[in-house]
Amino acid sequence: MASASKYQTIAEDVLRGVGGKENVASVVHCATRLRFRLKDRALADKDAVESTSGVITVMESGGQFQVVIGNTVPRVHEALGAMGVNTGDGSADEAEVGEKGNLMARIIDMITSIFTPFLWVLAATGLIKALLALVAKISPDFAGTTTYAFWYAAGDAAFQLLPIFLAITAARKFKANVYTAVAIAAGLLYGDLFTQLASPDGALNPDGSPVLVGLTAFSAGGGDVNFLGIPLLFGIPQAFDWSVALPSSLSALIPILVAVWVQSKFEPLVSKILPDFLRNFVTPVIVLAVLVPFTYILIGPLANLVSSGISAGIEAVWDTVPWLGGALIAGFWQVFVIFGVHWGFVPIMQSELQDPGFSYLTAALFPAVLAQAGAVVAVLIRTKNKDLRAVAGPAAVSGFLAGITEPAIYGVTLRLKKPFIYAAISGAIGGAIVALGKGATDVFALPGLITITAALNHGFASVVIGTSVAVVLAFLLTLILGFKDIPNKEDAAAAAATGTAPTASGSGTTTATLTDTKVVEVSAPVNGTVIPLSEVADKVFASGALGKGVGVVPADGQIVSPVSGTVVSVLPHAYGLVSDDGVEVLVHVGINTVELEGKGFTPAVQQGAQVLPGTPLVSVDLAAIRAAGLDTTTIVLVTNTDSYADVVAAPAGDTTSGTPLLTVVG
Repeated sequence: MASASKYQTIAEDVLRGVGGKENVASVVHCATRLRFRLKDRALADKDAVESTSGVITVMESGGQFQVVIGNTVPRVHEALGAMGVNTGDGSADEAEVGEKGNLMARIIDMITSIFTPFLWVLAATGLIKALLALVAKISPDFAGTTTYAFWYAAGDAAFQLLPIFLAITAARKFKANVYTAVAIAAGLLYGDLFTQLASPDGALNPDGSPVLVGLTAFSAGGGDVNFLGIPLLFGIPQAFDWSVALPSSLSALIPILVAVWVQSKFEPLVSKILPDFLRNFVTPVIVLAVLVPFTYILIGPLANLVSSGISAGIEAVWDTVPWLGGALIAGFWQVFVIFGVHWGFVPIMQSELQDPGFSYLTAALFPAVLAQAGAVVAVLIRTKNKDLRAVAGPAAVSGFLAGITEPAIYGVTLRLKKPFIYAAISGAIGGAIVALGKGATDVFALPGLITITAALNHGFASVVIGTSVAVVLAFLLTLILGFKDIPNKEDAAAAAATGTAPTASGSGTTTATLTDTKVVEVSAPVNGTVIPLSEVADKVFASGALGKGVGVVPADGQIVSPVSGTVVSVLPHAYGLVSDDGVEVLVHVGINTVELEGKGFTPAVQQGAQVLPGTPLVSVDLAAIRAAGLDTTTIVLVTNTDSYADVVAAPAGDTTSGTPLLTVVG
């Protein structure tokens, strides 16, 4: 009861932060995060959601408001469903919001919406097959027992019937009839079971009846494969290998997605022209009668060509410069995870499992994932921060065993920056080693120690060596080169009370007297309202990638210098300054205001000018910016943040030009 209450509390707090149930079009979940589609993003308070107990971080990508929870995300998702939130059932609101955003955002949204609902089951069945592969190597006799057969069925059946899973989630996504979609998928999986076709060579059974064969044998025997006289793929020679084009199991993944999308467009048209008394049963009759053969004749072969092309491209890279392919996918994998687009690679991995029958990409991910866990272990050893250790321990276990790295990334390595970089570099090196050894997996699996046996049959030694090198290297780099540690809260409080300032290092937290520590004030460049950097409506600024700082929603258009120093760069909308103390400051007026090409901006300084706090930089026509549909928020950043112990922002609220805005502690 206590656990249920905890998840319900998290769900309630998150729901409140995203603007309430009425603002949620839908929410689904993947391995570690809730993926909200919101009706109005402006109603969501990202800072409030991030501060919720039980939430690791918040990311916005692919048109989704993504709340990273960790391994307990299914329980929070379930609690949201119990509260009446649409948990991804394909409602009208969900579909409407899903159409928004650019093409790439919509593609990512589509893939995650379709694949993530059953990824845990897919990962579980992959784990069963990986463990059975290990058992079969250790005890070949056991592999011939019925016990092994039952377990193998438990692990393999979901893969064999995967198009059924996709039909369900795709129908919900595209607003098509779920049961008709399942019937289409079943029709595709039925291909090799056809027994209605007489053998083209005229073979007869002993009783004189014709020998009936499946579609593949019919084609191989010279039979003319067509539908109502329409040949396969409208003219591909009959010598074309139908057994390759025939949709079945994994090769039906792309065809069923396309078929259900076509169903979602075709079904309403059929339903519209039918009278009420015929609609319910005649609509699926027409849809199935048209789409099943249409998918066999056109969609399946075309999808197979696309899938084969992708697989051929990957194989070509692995044949010519394998180390580069392995290094790139492994080195950038965690960056894909950060932006929540990593599940977009699942269809490509599934395509590899179809042709050539194993996945190079999946194998190369073991070093990428486990390197993060290795870096976390080093942080666990080196940090003096008790809260960080409390996060690092479970994050390391989750990363090593299950291959779930979000807690490690958001809770530890990315938070400290350097360990994340060390792990990414180490993962790239390990990925190159795996690729050079032609490491590959037989099944889809979340990369972790308990699933590494999925690569037993393809370059297993290279996977083990590459992963080991990545883990050890990430561990040693983090342990030896170190990172800027986070002071304990009690140390910071004590420092404030005694007049000392906490400084951090990888070996622990120390204090220095304020008289020995350089402190530089950066003042507000404009009258207005201070907002946290995380709330700025630009992902690059909000992430802190360009440095720490704040946003100011200006009350007027008079922008002045926040420091005493030199103007080093001048654009109509952005000004770079270096203070007399060496602090590099960027004043960026508005979001995406570069699009205005200087319209509405009247610069008051030139590059190289010497300025004092309050010296005018630019006069801005705020009304013109708003009329162009752009955000006027002015961002003030310390771009050389890494050179200092900390940059402390003023609290949210009203400010006036010249008032201290950022405190830089050296």
